[in-house]
Amino acid sequence: MFLPSIPSDWNKFLDSKVHQKLLSDIETFLNQEEKAGKTIYPPRNNIFRALELCPVSKTKVVIVGQDPYHGPGQAHGLSFSVKKEIPLPPSLKNIFKERQEDLGISADTHGDLTKWAKEGVLLLNSSLSVEKSQANSHQKKGWEVITSSLLEGLASHKKNIVFIVWGGHAKKLLAPVFKKYSDQHCFLMAPHPSPLSSYRGFFGSRPFSKTNKYLESAKISPVNWKNT
Repeated sequence: MFLPSIPSDWNKFLDSKVHQKLLSDIETFLNQEEKAGKTIYPPRNNIFRALELCPVSKTKVVIVGQDPYHGPGQAHGLSFSVKKEIPLPPSLKNIFKERQEDLGISADTHGDLTKWAKEGVLLLNSSLSVEKSQANSHQKKGWEVITSSLLEGLASHKKNIVFIVWGGHAKKLLAPVFKKYSDQHCFLMAPHPSPLSSYRGFFGSRPFSKTNKYLESAKISPVNWKNT
């Protein structure tokens, strides 16, 4: 199997030989892992799903995750999102809890955030693959360079993007973007929504209303944060 093609509007940010070599190395690594009998998430055809659902021209918000969920059937190419039939993971439960406090939107019966992506919310993980039951197993395989370059390309190409930065990992990935483009975009920093850190400032951070307030001030249509 091969990596699917990155959509052309995003691929223009990965035009260097370094990027192409990294993608080739990642594909070789994934093939070797699968030949060794390891299960990789998400399915190959979902690896670039965040980019496919959220074209550059429509992207107005970015939410960065760490790596895909590593349980069976969970990961489908969007950070923090799971397919409709999958129980809500703890971080997503907390995201919905904060959304209810912020906007009064009741928790949905499912955790599929595809509708957010189609609203212009880029749900991009730092690493785009993971081994079953092994969190962070595909870190430092080249994905972070790819995703960081995509985000930097987006920031240089557009104005008034809202970057929702949850936790230290997302902050580290977005550090180059913040350093170069902090005056051209909005950066909302808060702890990660996981149960380990959510009570340190994630709850009460009101990212959803703040995002829409900023977008409206820039004369950009707000996000409908319902996912049903």
